[in-house]
Amino acid sequence: MEVANGLSHIVYNALLEAGLSETLASYLNLLILLLSSVLFVWLLDFLIWKGLRWITIVVAKRSRTNFDNFLVLNRVPRYIAHIIPLVVLFELMPIAFVDFELGALIAKKVLKILIVILTIFTARAFLRTIRDYLKTKAQYKDKPIDSFIQVFMILAWIVGLFAIFAIITQLEIWKFFTALGAGSAIIMLIFKDSILGLVASIQVSINDMVRIGDWITFEKYGADGNIIEITLATVKVQNFDRTITTIPTYALISDSFKNWRGMQDSGGRRIKRAVIISQKSVRFLSSEEIDELKKIQLISRYLSTRSNEIDAHNAQHEIDKSLPINGRNMTNLGVFRKYVLTYLENQPVINKQMSLMVRQLDPTPQGIPLEIYAFVKDKRWENYEYIVSDIFDHLISALPYFKLEVYELPVAVNRQK
Repeated sequence: MEVANGLSHIVYNALLEAGLSETLASYLNLLILLLSSVLFVWLLDFLIWKGLRWITIVVAKRSRTNFDNFLVLNRVPRYIAHIIPLVVLFELMPIAFVDFELGALIAKKVLKILIVILTIFTARAFLRTIRDYLKTKAQYKDKPIDSFIQVFMILAWIVGLFAIFAIITQLEIWKFFTALGAGSAIIMLIFKDSILGLVASIQVSINDMVRIGDWITFEKYGADGNIIEITLATVKVQNFDRTITTIPTYALISDSFKNWRGMQDSGGRRIKRAVIISQKSVRFLSSEEIDELKKIQLISRYLSTRSNEIDAHNAQHEIDKSLPINGRNMTNLGVFRKYVLTYLENQPVINKQMSLMVRQLDPTPQGIPLEIYAFVKDKRWENYEYIVSDIFDHLISALPYFKLEVYELPVAVNRQK
C-alpha cells in the first residue's frame, strides 16, 4: 500500500516542486494517472485481443468443427479480451484516485457495473454461438432453440440487474429476494407475456407440438403456412402468399390450430371431396342400359358378374320384373359409385395401403353428395391439387354415361312483360 501511495504521488510531488498549489497539483496528478491507466489498459486490451485472435486462428485451422468460426462471428474472443483489462483498470483506480476517496468509490462502482454488463454480453455471444452451431445440425434445425436461448438470457439479465442494483446500493443480494416476494404481483404483471411465453415454449418443446418448417393453419390469426421462427414470445409463420404472421407462443397451448406434419410424415395426403348428384337423375337401370355400360372396360366384368347374381336371385324367388322396383336391381348411381372406386384403384397416384372408399353421404336439399375418401402419394401442394382436379374432371365428364347429372343451382330468368 505504501509503495502504491508512493507511485501515486511521484507526479504530485513533482508538481508541488514546480510551484503549483496543492489543489491544482492533486487534480493534475489525478488526470495524468487516470490517462496513464487508461492508456495502459487500452494497450493491454489490444495485446490480449491480438493474442486471442492468433490462438483462435491456429485452433480454427486444426479444428474439424465450425464451432470456433461461430465464436469469432459472434465476437466471443473480443468480449473475453475486454474482461482482464477492465479488472486491471479496477485495481488501478485506488492509485489514480489516491487523494479522492469519493471519486475512487464511484469509479470502482462504475467499473464493477461495466464488468457485470460485459459478462452478460459475453454470455449472450456464447449462447448465440451455441444457437448458430446447433442450427447447422440436422437433428436441431426444427427445434425452438431461440426460445431456450432467450430463457437463459432473461435469467442472465435478471441476475445481472440484481448485481448492478447491489453494487449501487451496497446491499446484499439475499435482501433483494425478500423484496422480490413482496413485489411478485407487480413483477408478474410486468412480465406476464414473458412468463406465459416461457411456460408455452417449454410445453411446446416437451410435447413436440410444432417445429421449425411445420405447416400449420391457425384461423384465429389468419396463419396458413410454414413456421420459420420460434422464440420465447412469438412464432413466425410465412404464409403461402409470402406474408408473415406473428402468433403469441402461448396461443399454441391456449387455442386450437392444425399442424399438417402428420400428413407430411405419412404415406399420402387426403382427398375428402364430393360431387353432388341431382336426385332426379337417380333411377333403376334396364337390361339394355346395363349391356351398354358393359362397354366401359373398368366395370365390364363387374356388371356381368353382378347381372348374373341378380338374375339368378330374381328367378329363384320368382320375382315379377314387369315393375323394376320388384326384386333386386342395379341403379345408375350404384354402378357409378363402383366405377369411381375401380377408377381410383387403377390410379398409380393413389396410395392403396391407406383408406380408399367412395361413399354416399346424407342427402341434402341440393342433392346426394358422393364423396371420395382417398390418399394421394404426392403430398406437394401444387401436385396434389393437380391430381385432385384431374380426378374430378374425369368423374364429372363420366356422369352422362350413367345418365346422372350434377346438381346446379337454378338460375332465375327475368322475363319482360
